[in-house]
Amino acid sequence: MAPMGIRLSPLGMAVFCLLGLGVLYHLYSGFLAGRFAFFMLSEPAAGGPETPHGSAPGGAVDLRELLAVSVLAAVRGGEEVKRVREGNVLNAKAKGKTREGAEEQLTTGDLLSNRRMFYLLKGAFPAVQINSEERVDTADQETVSWDHSIPEDIKQKIQPKEVPAESVTVWIDPLDATQEYTEDLRQYVTTMVCVAVNGKPVIGVIHKPFSSYTAWAMVDGGSNVKARSSYNEKTPRIIVSRSHAGKVEQVARQTFGNKTVIIPAGGAGYKVLALLDVPEKNQEEADVYIHVTYIKKWDICAGNAVLRALGGHMTTLTGEEISYTGSDGNEGGLIASINMNHKALIEKLPDLEKTSHK
Repeated sequence: MAPMGIRLSPLGMAVFCLLGLGVLYHLYSGFLAGRFAFFMLSEPAAGGPETPHGSAPGGAVDLRELLAVSVLAAVRGGEEVKRVREGNVLNAKAKGKTREGAEEQLTTGDLLSNRRMFYLLKGAFPAVQINSEERVDTADQETVSWDHSIPEDIKQKIQPKEVPAESVTVWIDPLDATQEYTEDLRQYVTTMVCVAVNGKPVIGVIHKPFSSYTAWAMVDGGSNVKARSSYNEKTPRIIVSRSHAGKVEQVARQTFGNKTVIIPAGGAGYKVLALLDVPEKNQEEADVYIHVTYIKKWDICAGNAVLRALGGHMTTLTGEEISYTGSDGNEGGLIASINMNHKALIEKLPDLEKTSHK
């Protein structure tokens, strides 16, 4: 109750309340605005934080993007291979011996191609495991960026497909056919990238640096290369390593007949391309690719993926699928074919498997 003699005006009370609210507004408006701004800056935008290109929430990678980067890596590595060879600054040296006792060569082309390819792939897909033929020197790290572009032919043929990053293993061969490279037999030289998912090869890229030809394929996706459709059963052509031609020739003729043509060649990438319809004047053609000794997985993974994508096969000499996880070597030799009865081929080669572990 108001004191005697003083009467409170309703209008005055209303004005007083409005003034009080005005004071409180000025006191707290700055504080509230600051808190609101902090909230907006600290909270992620709708859809979550921006993820790196090529990755997706949950640690996934897009195989179409990985294919695009793999093609670019093979080409960039090939540029280094070509530059070193044409400049005649190979600086070749022995890095060890094969199981057969042959000297393995290492050149500047191997090392520079490896550096360019590895860091391009690692920069674009840092969560993916990458296995390379050559050792990566972290002290010689190079920043090689990807501009996120996907070539039109890949866009037209390949749909985006995400897989968990932990399921992916990338195999790099920065210079296939190093021995032939030192001998200036350029037609055999390739750079290769393979992507395996859960041990199965699904993306293969084979690039020929000295002709700028690139073959790529993705299993259950598409490719820019086709299989050859012709095969002469009377005079089959078997492509083999130059160093193993004599070991294979006798058994191959016993198996396929005396008219069998043996094609000695360098480089696993070149030998796989021999089974395909490749528009290359220096590319020989073959019906079957046989290797009878131990071979490294970075030599054969890309070719295996390309053949699988086109309906072909690459297995050990006993018909086992080759897993691209674990160790970097394949002990069981290999036989590769396309548009042929692969099982029947394997049944003809019981004697060759005995030499594959040597």
